Amino acid sequence: MASLRDGLKKTRQSFFGRIAQAFSASEIDEDSWEDVEALLVQADVGVTTTMQLIDTMQARVTRERIKRQDQLVEALKDELRGLLMEPTPLNLSGRELSVVLVAGVNGSGKTTSIGKMAYRMRLNNRKVILAAGDTFRAAAIDQLKLWGQRAEVPVIAGLPNSDPAAVVYDAINAAKARGAEVLIVDTAGRLHSNFNLMAELTKIRDVLRKAIPDAPHETLLVLDGTTGQNALNQAKKFQEAIDITGVVVTKLDSTAKGGMLFAIQQELGLPVHYIGIGEQMYDLVFFNPAAFVDSLFEDNGAE
Repeated sequence: MASLRDGLKKTRQSFFGRIAQAFSASEIDEDSWEDVEALLVQADVGVTTTMQLIDTMQARVTRERIKRQDQLVEALKDELRGLLMEPTPLNLSGRELSVVLVAGVNGSGKTTSIGKMAYRMRLNNRKVILAAGDTFRAAAIDQLKLWGQRAEVPVIAGLPNSDPAAVVYDAINAAKARGAEVLIVDTAGRLHSNFNLMAELTKIRDVLRKAIPDAPHETLLVLDGTTGQNALNQAKKFQEAIDITGVVVTKLDSTAKGGMLFAIQQELGLPVHYIGIGEQMYDLVFFNPAAFVDSLFEDNGAE
């Protein structure tokens, strides 16, 4: 299993680990703050969030008369933690069948994340079924079946190019008949700008609601961590279409722009439930804000 610290190595080395250097001057001046600001923006924390953070830090440094490098770094870590919300547990208890609808753009790691989520839930003794709602590509159906085998959970699928809403309806009936506790619905990867595919996503949601009045109980958006600020634009469009309740951020081990999580929470107000920090089955981990921030910085100056 990849550790969180290993998974965030690129982001730490490229940006956050260098912030301590900007704070190393004998006196923190305007140039120091500009260097920190540039590093935060480059790490995809977001311009708006970065400006607010710098203002807050400058006021805190003056108020608390902070001068030492280690104190500056700790103060910044404290402020960064304050930007991240502690995710509440997924709303998957207290009913006969809970439904998770999962969406995302092509290549975001959506199907892979579904397999890893199912694996985690099965290890926690939850009876899970997957629905192959991405019927546009035969490869997508095969991929979900493969992840179902790895996670040891059944997959309900139709033929390629069949009606995704019909597949989802069949999956609901199968889940109820088999006494499943959680149904996770895969959907076709789509660009947020494709009106027809976004409308189809709404249709799938409506089918779920007809079968189970308060479904889906969670609607998770999978965002590719390597896309940085573009992920914000994607999330806004998906939010408009299907009322996203939370986010899964993938491929953080492959990007130096892990700061995007701060922008997601500050600008969208969406909780991050899982983050992907590696390729193995168990490398999708629960998001822990404090551990995440700590892993962005050097440990006692050593890598």
